[in-house]
Amino acid sequence: MRNALLAAGFLLCSLIATGTASAQAGNGALDLTARITPTAARPEPVRQFTFYVLTKSYEDITKEVEANDAPTDRDKFISDLKVSDQLKDWLKGHDELDLTSPNLDKMLTPDDILKVPEFLLAYQRANSGGVTYGIPKPKYTDADKTDHPDRYQKQHDEYLAALKKFIQSHPESMSGVELELSGINPQSKWALLRTERQKRIQQATPALAQTKYLAAQFDTDLDGHGAVNLPAGNYWVSTLNLEAGAGDAQLRWDVPIAIQNGRSTQLALTNLNAIDAHKKPDTDEAHGSSKN
Repeated sequence: MRNALLAAGFLLCSLIATGTASAQAGNGALDLTARITPTAARPEPVRQFTFYVLTKSYEDITKEVEANDAPTDRDKFISDLKVSDQLKDWLKGHDELDLTSPNLDKMLTPDDILKVPEFLLAYQRANSGGVTYGIPKPKYTDADKTDHPDRYQKQHDEYLAALKKFIQSHPESMSGVELELSGINPQSKWALLRTERQKRIQQATPALAQTKYLAAQFDTDLDGHGAVNLPAGNYWVSTLNLEAGAGDAQLRWDVPIAIQNGRSTQLALTNLNAIDAHKKPDTDEAHGSSKN
């Protein structure tokens, strides 16, 4: 009986040891060093900085968040503006949303001035008070529109025809029109919508990374070294949206890494595999030229 119990105990210990060895065989390790090289200086270790090991690249996590927070549709934004239908049509047909742009006068044609009420009023104001010599003046009055509609329409059409010829002969008279459009300029509201969306994305992305895709995190020591044990698999070593700095260099990392069973994988983070935080993204989101 005693021998049987001893044999059973030995078998149980063997099974436990075998299971532990098997579990350890499925693990690996990450051994990381991080250094930044400022311009014309020696490399400096990234000291006491938190790195995150993710199961998905931070770039793709950002795209996931962006997909769930779609940008405002440009045409819908224009349709909701409290301006004339003619101006809405003009905005939808042009890349420019900033009506105070110094280049606006070069984008406008005489027909634009005549057809869009806001442009016509801005042109009249910019050239009022004797600023522009020889500019046609309307002979009709608002009262004629009700009391003498035929005369009003005739004089209105004559004025527009004369004004078109004048603009064609004096294109310089359109200079300064943009200064009269600041009160209805949609660019500031558009830029605010884009900025608010970008802030939401910047706040939501690191939160999602740490709650859904975080495998491990660790801090580097004073030598810029850090290590962590991980199950075998593919990961990304990331700083999320945080920047590590040294001198004039401000860097972030989002580097893929493969962890193998029973092996320690070495990873050196440097300027070469980093993202320059000072480099502006290749996007037109902040500008009125974006049609998304």
